[in-house]
Amino acid sequence: MRRIELSHGAGGKDMASLIKNFILKHFGNGESEVPLHALDDSAVIDGIVFTTDSHTVQPVFFPGGDIGKLAVAGTVNDIAALGAMPIAMASAMVIEEGFPAEKFEEIIKSMASVAREAGVEIVTGDTKVVERGGIKDIVVTTSALGKESKWLRRNFEIAERNGRWLLDSMLKPGDKIIINGSIADHGIAIISKREGYGFEGSVVSDVAPLNGLMEEALKEGGIVAAKDATRGGIANALNEMAEKSGVGIIIYEERIPINEATLAACEMLGLDPLTIGNEGKMLLGVVEEKADDVLKAIRRHKYGRKAEIIGEVIEGKNVIMETNVGGKRIIDVPIGDPIPRIC
Repeated sequence: MRRIELSHGAGGKDMASLIKNFILKHFGNGESEVPLHALDDSAVIDGIVFTTDSHTVQPVFFPGGDIGKLAVAGTVNDIAALGAMPIAMASAMVIEEGFPAEKFEEIIKSMASVAREAGVEIVTGDTKVVERGGIKDIVVTTSALGKESKWLRRNFEIAERNGRWLLDSMLKPGDKIIINGSIADHGIAIISKREGYGFEGSVVSDVAPLNGLMEEALKEGGIVAAKDATRGGIANALNEMAEKSGVGIIIYEERIPINEATLAACEMLGLDPLTIGNEGKMLLGVVEEKADDVLKAIRRHKYGRKAEIIGEVIEGKNVIMETNVGGKRIIDVPIGDPIPRIC
C-alpha cells in the first residue's frame, strides 16, 4: 500500500506528483478563469480571486512570528501574487485538548494584527477541539477572497502583453526577475527554534503580508508574473515559472540577497538556501524597461528594502545560476523542502 510521506506536503517534486496523480485526477476540470489545474497561487472564478491554506508549523511560536501571523500573511500573499487585493477572510481552527488558553489568545491577537495591516477583515470561521494527541497543538486554516488591483491592467498595457492576472505562465525572454529581500530566513528560524541550534538570536522569520508592497510595485507598471516563494524556496518557485512559461531563467548568485547569519547557518547544516522556504518573499517577472522603476518602488516599502534584480528570462529551459566564481549550474526542482513543518 502506498503511503503519504512528509515530502509530499513540502513543495517540490514529491508534492507535485501527489497533486498530479491524486488530486488533479479527480478535481480541477471546471472552466474557471484561473482553474485549479493551472496550479497558480490562487484561483479566479467570475473575476473573484480565491485561495485557502492550512498551517501546521512547528513550533507554533518562532522567532519573528507565530502560526497566527503566518496563516493570515500566507493567505494574503497568495491573493497578492495574482495582482489582487484581499477583501475578506475566513479562519478554521483545530485545537488539541489541553492547549493553553493564553497561547490561543496570543495567536488570535496576532491574526487580528496582521489582518489590520493587510486591510482585510476575518468575517467567518469554525473551531474544533480534538482529544489530546489527535493533533499537535493547533492547526489553522485560512481562506480569502480578493478583487483585482486597480493598477493591474495597466501593467499588461505597459508590457504590451495579453493578460488579466499575474500568472506563472506569463514570462517571456528579456523579462527581469526581482525578489523583495533576503531568502531562507523563515526556514532557518523554524529549524533553529525546533532543534535548539541557537540561530534565533540573529535569524528571524520574514513572515509578512505583502499586498501593500505589491500595490506599490503594480503602480509602476510592467509586472507580468509573480510567485510567492514558500515551500521549496526560490528554487521551486523559479522552476515552476520557467516550466509553465516555456522559458529558461538565469539567476546570479552574487545578486541574491541573503543575511550573513542565515548563510552561515545553511553552511553549517549543509542546506541550500535556494531550496529553503520563505514567508515574506515575492518573485516578480517585470519587463526590462520597467525593472529599475519597480525595484525602486519596492525598496521604498518596509518589506522590500533589500530587494534586488536577481536574474532574467532567457530562451530555452531550466533555471541556471551563474555562481560567484563564474561557473554555471542548473537549479533543479527540489524533492521537497529540506525543513518540514515550516508552514
